[in-house]
Amino acid sequence: MVVNGGFQKLFHKGIRYERLFLLNFTEISTEYGYKSEEHTVITEDGYVLTLFRIPRGKNCHFTVRRTPVLIMHGLLLSSDSWIYSGPEAGLAYLISDDCYDLWAGNVRGNYCSRNHTRMNPDVDPEFWKFSLNEVCVYDLPAIIDYILEYTRSVKLNYIGYSQSGGSFVIMCSERSGYCGKVSVAILLHPAAKMTNVKSQAFRIITKACEILEPNIQNALEYEALPRGGYIQKMMHDICQNDFIADKICRSILTMLDSYNPGSISVSTIRALTGHFPAGTSFRVMAWFSQVLNKEEFQNFDYGPVMNMKIYGRKQPTTYNCNATTAPVVIIHGENDNIVSKKDVEWLKGQLPNVLEVVYVKNPLWNHFDVPYSQHTREMLYPKIGEYLFKYSGHGAE
Repeated sequence: MVVNGGFQKLFHKGIRYERLFLLNFTEISTEYGYKSEEHTVITEDGYVLTLFRIPRGKNCHFTVRRTPVLIMHGLLLSSDSWIYSGPEAGLAYLISDDCYDLWAGNVRGNYCSRNHTRMNPDVDPEFWKFSLNEVCVYDLPAIIDYILEYTRSVKLNYIGYSQSGGSFVIMCSERSGYCGKVSVAILLHPAAKMTNVKSQAFRIITKACEILEPNIQNALEYEALPRGGYIQKMMHDICQNDFIADKICRSILTMLDSYNPGSISVSTIRALTGHFPAGTSFRVMAWFSQVLNKEEFQNFDYGPVMNMKIYGRKQPTTYNCNATTAPVVIIHGENDNIVSKKDVEWLKGQLPNVLEVVYVKNPLWNHFDVPYSQHTREMLYPKIGEYLFKYSGHGAE
């Protein structure tokens, strides 16, 4: 158990919180003694994405396994979310310490992938005119291709949390060849069809974005909940006091999701507010509002007129979940108010190759516990480790 959280340990080493909030994945992991790398990927449509890699964990004392592991973040998060809770609980550390070549990706629009070969995100509204479909059609394939080419591997293992769990299913539907490049997909609380979301805060936020999105003109207005924006700055400022972080800021997380007392340490709450929310486009947020109210798991709905121009039909195209032929493991918590058990069971019934659906043994395990809990090692990682081992090469190339 990590009583004081990973960031608290660094603070005791003389590294101030104020400095930690300025550090990225590579810099934070280096502070913990993990050697990491930063890589750049350019998508077919010109978006510049940042990947981070820990090629070998600090506590890996054996040969690194052949099959690389790609872990992808959730909505409004970044690769940094996998290291906030420190080496005892952060999934990036746990996986790399288990002798896997760990890659943490970022999709377009968050602060790690806010760049383009031709467009300026501060000036060009077109930069922000993407929904989740573009993330799945362009970003994930580009990331997968880059990792396989760089490591000279045939396949990789995929771990997708929340948005990135659903994104894997969409990628397999729209770019089916990439499903064959994944040995096993471990989907953590996957956000696909979401008609049974319990979080009223999530519904209100995404609905507001859906209402506002068609009327936005300015490039910066298209960017939803960015790091450095008013909301993130306010959260960061008020959550730096331990008492406020524990009482008020924890209550905000509970309002968005549900209550799991003691799961996320105060130091982790203080740390995550320096990087969350991480930004995305209004259109991505609007798409999530749409899937809350649609019986079909479908592409972005532009309205009948634009749908005819884009899809050749009045309704958006639906995603073919049956195209997800890669072996899939789903891990979920029953206290998740953002991705419900009913929606997970629906997804299970749509996918053709589900190996197992696992519910975390802690009945209070919720959505935000996946990246931030101090109990990840015992609650989440054993099953992840089991399937990574089963679907990985067990030696150097």
